[in-house]
Amino acid sequence: MRSIRAAAVGAVTLSLALAATACGGGSATGGGSNDSPRTLTYWASNQGASIAVDKKVLRPELDKFEKRTGIKVKLEVVPWSDLLNRILTATTSGQGPDVLNIGNTWSASLQATGALLPWDAKNFAKIGGKDRFVGSALGSTGAAGKDPAAVPLYSMAYALYYNKKIFADAGIEQPPATWDELIADGKKIQATGKQALGAEGSNVSENIHHVFVFAKQHGADFFTPDGKADFTGDKVVAAVKQYVDLMAKDKVIPPGNAEYAQNQSVSDFAKGRTAMLLWQSAAANLASQGMDAADYGIAPVPVRSGTPGTGTQVNSMVAGINLAVFKNTDNLDGATRFVNFMTGDEEQRILNKAYSSIPPVRSAQADAAFSTPATTVLKDTLATSAVALPQVADESQFETAVGTAVKELFADAAAGRPVTTASVKAKLTKAQQQMPAK
Repeated sequence: MRSIRAAAVGAVTLSLALAATACGGGSATGGGSNDSPRTLTYWASNQGASIAVDKKVLRPELDKFEKRTGIKVKLEVVPWSDLLNRILTATTSGQGPDVLNIGNTWSASLQATGALLPWDAKNFAKIGGKDRFVGSALGSTGAAGKDPAAVPLYSMAYALYYNKKIFADAGIEQPPATWDELIADGKKIQATGKQALGAEGSNVSENIHHVFVFAKQHGADFFTPDGKADFTGDKVVAAVKQYVDLMAKDKVIPPGNAEYAQNQSVSDFAKGRTAMLLWQSAAANLASQGMDAADYGIAPVPVRSGTPGTGTQVNSMVAGINLAVFKNTDNLDGATRFVNFMTGDEEQRILNKAYSSIPPVRSAQADAAFSTPATTVLKDTLATSAVALPQVADESQFETAVGTAVKELFADAAAGRPVTTASVKAKLTKAQQQMPAK
């Protein structure tokens, strides 16, 4: 296990774009040790279109919890660009919140610091048991064989969003099921004067999410079974090149998108400038930007064969947010009660509706709001064709190193520099060299 300090030094700020989807009142450092037993400090991730939206969503629910329990919750909504570094600083200083949201891809990395409360059978029993949660969500809560470091709160999956009018104007009757079809459709769309596919080439985490899926579709992994970085195999290189080639070779992603960092591709889609968008649970964000749900369709992310499923037909990473507790809280009972509240059926329905995400709690999914055509696509993806990012201690460094390599490759493509198998491998070799030695 890495030391806490090694984890903090090894990870740099990640700009997770979940704020587009759905990713304050508390102090900068929180501090369960400084709060009274009747007070909890909660760091929430920015799930809505803005921090103000999140406060509007969360504050009534936190007030409800206080009314029921007498425990006041100090809320701070932390931007995704700051959240990981804030958490890592808290693990080293011991001055953190009592309860916090984490990106589920960070679970194993933060678990390795030893700062988070393990969710063993005894702790799960306090919130109704482990079997309340969907298996795919539990798969992103920490390293295999260890007690989870967090509890699933919001589940999300990637999908292909497409503008119905732009498709009709281009004579396209249905969304593409394969990447070849997407490229062909993209060229028809560009002939009408619209852009085909939006992307965020400077968004490190978006890059990781996409190239991970491409790698799975090529039957590749970024880590060996014993957790060693393996970024330079032929299949991994081919997968990364295929994604970047959507701009470099196939020309369906605009060159300007190489500079997009967070939420700009969603804005382009909402404003009708781009016909297609690969995003996770985007409905709430699109609505906040004035796009009517009737104006777009949602379909599974394309795969090589056209039929999503298990194995190489993976078309999404298991996206989502987990809820964790710092072990050093002086109000463990209150923190556990808060987790129980937030993962209860009532709150799961309220919060996941607000953020257009899917409840990771099985019983809450029965609500009709999670059975619309759009949410059905997301639920089916999570159930049958999504895979968790590597649950290894060095996952946050992986996101940074490989995501930055893809960012640099997009910059090359936008500048007209060749993106070749050799250049992709060189970037991935450099990324692998940045990983902690084993």
